[in-house]
Order: sequence, then structure tokens, then C-alpha cells
Amino acid sequence: MSHYSQRQLLAVAARAEARKSDPARHKCFISYHAEDTEEVRAFLDTFGSEFIARTIGVTDEDDSQDTYYLMSRIRQEYLGDSTVTIVLVGECTSARRYVDWEVYSSVRDSKHSTVNGILAIQLPSAVGTGAKLPDRVSDNVTRDENGIDVGYARYHVYPTSASSLRSLIDDAFQARTTRKHMIHNRRARKLRSATCP
Repeated sequence: MSHYSQRQLLAVAARAEARKSDPARHKCFISYHAEDTEEVRAFLDTFGSEFIARTIGVTDEDDSQDTYYLMSRIRQEYLGDSTVTIVLVGECTSARRYVDWEVYSSVRDSKHSTVNGILAIQLPSAVGTGAKLPDRVSDNVTRDENGIDVGYARYHVYPTSASSLRSLIDDAFQARTTRKHMIHNRRARKLRSATCP
């Protein structure tokens, strides 16, 4: 399995974004596990024209012993002016501490930033593997007894069309105001990545 650097993924996203001129697209931060970079590249190449990609995922190169510094950097430099965080869920995504930190920062309201909508998408390789949602995402994905989404975030299978993804992103964007009161962000931040099951 090849691994793409963050710079290479951003180049793929920029090429995809350039295929369409649409001022109504939302700015999306992409959160993922490094093991899934090939699928992340394919997602960006296929659907990147439907949103404006912001910095894509925190890498181990960004590591710092100062957790507060890194958390501030995630919000200000990585999430920046994005309004929706797309969590691409692979088999080991829930084990990655940076995904937890990115989601934590995405739903944290502060005087310097507002919350992002959260959209989790199951990658094709995760189908049938028992892959679980990252805990903080799971805290915000709630369904009632009829299977109807009633939480802040949404979790969907891989999109089948650009228009279906666009609709999901629009819903996550609207959640920032319509479902903001449903955000659950009280869980302690993951201190280290776990090993993948």
C-alpha cells in the first residue's frame, strides 16, 4: 500500500477543486488515518470538486510534547476557516489520537473559532471489518429506535455520487446552527494512539 504525503494529498485536492468553479462549496477539513492515504487520495480525486479542501489531517511530523500548543495549532492552522470536518473512517481510524484531537477541535466553540459540522464516511476497505467510529465521533452520532439520525454528527457509507456527497456536506454545515445544542465533547482527549485491532 502506498502512502501519500500531506503535500501530495493537497495537490490532488487542488486539482479536483479546480475542475469546478462553484462559490457555494463548503470548506472542508479531511481527518483520516495515515494507513488509508490511498483511499483518501481516491476520495479527493473523485469528490474533491464538491468542496474546498483545507489542510488535510495532522501527521506525526507535527508531533509536539506540548499538547496545548498542538491543540491550538490544529484549530488555527489546520482547521482554519473550514466549516465541515469530514472523518474518513477506515479499519484503524478510531485508534489514531490525532483524529480524536481534530474532532475535539472541530466541535469546540471558542472566542477564536466556531464549531464545524461533522460528517463521518465509511471507506470501502472498512466495510465488513468491524471498523468502529472514533469515540468522539460516536458520541455525536445518535440514532433513535427507528434508526433515524438524531445527534449532531452523521455517519454514512461511501457516497455513490457527487450530488449525494454535496447533500451530506450541506447537512453537516447546517448542523452548526440547527443541531449545535447536541454536541458532546466532554470525553477526555486521547493521549496516545492505540494499536489497531
